[in-house]
Order: sequence, then C-alpha cells, then structure tokens
Amino acid sequence: MATFVITEPGCRGHRGAHFMTGRHGRRHGRRYGRQHAFGRRAGRGDIRAAILVLLGEEPMHGYQIIQEISERTGGVWEPSPGSVYPTLQQLQDEDLVQETASESGKRIYELTDTGREQAAATTPPWAAVAGESEDALVELRDLVHQVMAATRQVAHAGSATHIEAAQEILREARRKLYRLLADEE
Repeated sequence: MATFVITEPGCRGHRGAHFMTGRHGRRHGRRYGRQHAFGRRAGRGDIRAAILVLLGEEPMHGYQIIQEISERTGGVWEPSPGSVYPTLQQLQDEDLVQETASESGKRIYELTDTGREQAAATTPPWAAVAGESEDALVELRDLVHQVMAATRQVAHAGSATHIEAAQEILREARRKLYRLLADEE
C-alpha cells in the first residue's frame, strides 16, 4: 500500500491532501486545506462575512452555507464544518443569527434584525476569492491532479527502479518550483 502526502510550503506533513491508495488504486483518507490549495487562503473574518451575506439572502442550514460558498468561488474555497458551525454559534451568541426551525434534522439559521443590518454593510468575500481562480490557477490545479494520478500509477504498477526514478523527478520538480519563487525576490 502506497501513501502520498502533499503539503503546503513550510508545513511538516500536517496539512495538505492526505490520502492512501489501496490494492485497487482507490483513494482513502482525508483532505485538508482545500479552500486555499490554489488561491488565497480565506481569513477568519471571511467565513463570518460569507455567512452573514448568505443568510441575508435566505435562511439556510450549515451544509447549504458550505455548498453556496463553494459554488460562488468555483470550488476554490470550501469551508469546513469545523469553521462554519462554530461561526454560526458565535453569531448566535452575538444575537446576529437565530435558529428558526429544523428541516429533516438540520438546523435552519436566519438573521435577526441586528444581523440584517450588519449583513447589509458586509461585502461578499467570495468575489475576492473567486477572482483569484483565473484560468491559469484552474489549469495549475488540473496539472497537479494529473501528476498525482501518474504518480499513483507508478506506485501501483511500477518496479522499484520506476519508483526511484519517479521520486527523483518529483524532487527535481519541487526544487524548480521553489527556485521559481526565489528568483522573483
């Protein structure tokens, strides 16, 4: 069984996409940090602003909020439930959001009058995030996925010599990418 860990620069293996491929090439595992893998990392205030603006349009449950943000940013920003639900709780504590009903076991949230005032004065954060998902970033993301698929194939079907050669190719690619950034400075 092969394990691949893709991390962000400066991280020591605790962030990025973590997955394992089993005997039949299926992926298992978790993904971390999708909202900033290719594009700007969403700040803490962004999720708050996004929730206020979305609830200003219509009442929603948490999963709908996650889906709407992802859709409005073209998939560049997919906030986790671990950021959405605590923010909803905080907004409830501040009397900006209230829980109104339960739909199929899901809590529906809507703005209070104070929340509507604040939402009206809030700029939607997805415009800035989605604006960074230019065609070049989408193409870069697609290329990374293609390299990951090729790497999985080598790990699954390649010999020890193939695997060693693939490791060197990936090391050289990593060095060149960091050199690219260093040359700008």
